[in-house]
Amino acid sequence: MTDTRDLFSAVPRSEFDTPGKSRGLIDVVRWRYLLRLLIRTGVTTRYRNSVLGWTWSYVRPAAQFLVFWVVLGLFLQMDRGIENYAVYLFSGIVVINLFSEGFKNATTSIVGNAALVRKVFLPRQLFAVSAVVVAFVHFLPQAALLLLVCLVLGWIVNVSILSVLAIFAGMAIVMVFALGLGLLFGAINVRYRDAENIVELMLLLATWASPVLYSWTQVQDAVVNVLGWPQWVVELYMLNPITQAVELFHYAFWRPVTAGAFEIPPGLAWNTLATFVIAVATMLLGQLVFRRLEGRFAQDL
Repeated sequence: MTDTRDLFSAVPRSEFDTPGKSRGLIDVVRWRYLLRLLIRTGVTTRYRNSVLGWTWSYVRPAAQFLVFWVVLGLFLQMDRGIENYAVYLFSGIVVINLFSEGFKNATTSIVGNAALVRKVFLPRQLFAVSAVVVAFVHFLPQAALLLLVCLVLGWIVNVSILSVLAIFAGMAIVMVFALGLGLLFGAINVRYRDAENIVELMLLLATWASPVLYSWTQVQDAVVNVLGWPQWVVELYMLNPITQAVELFHYAFWRPVTAGAFEIPPGLAWNTLATFVIAVATMLLGQLVFRRLEGRFAQDL
């Protein structure tokens, strides 16, 4: 009679996995069918039973843009020195909206899917990744509207391959950064729901901490000339991944349609590489914290 131990010894050890053990983001690729299902569910349920449906993807950013443009551009005259301020403003708003939705939804993704987390084992990173991808899907109509306006203003005449690359680089930086922060705060949020309030505060500051409503040259003038601080403070400010993504979208959309555009931020190419490294490092940190805490998700929920 064959010994059962002999049968198991003949099978490579890699064939057996510890129950409940996840290999992190690698499992997201292995479970890509479930990822597609979560993305489809997130996209289709957002506007379920809504009369306007996908129209809200245009209405909400348009309303946000109009408020900022009227209050800041017309009333407070912050558009002085920024030609085509409407395009400049909307180029930054779409970046902030992508980051805000991806980061916020990834933070609440585990708590929002508590029933699944408690009952079924699956890579919990799937929820955060799907939240960021769904945010990207909702970002596309806004980007299409921005592109349409730029085409009317003659964007196609002056656009270059670098402008197109800047679009993809900006999106990549924002999505990787949002995923990293979402994994970090999403894991903490399972036990300490204060994380949601911290994220809300961070998103409030994100719009004002990046050159969306103003120009980077105004930051430089205020820091160097008014406050008398050294130039490296401005350079540190430009290493914010969201700031860099906003500047990349300005470079891609606003500059080709603006004759009197101010100078490009120094070291734009190197800062793009540096901020992408920062975004990846944030994602690795978020993944590390997530894997440390995910063993108690079911109990804490």
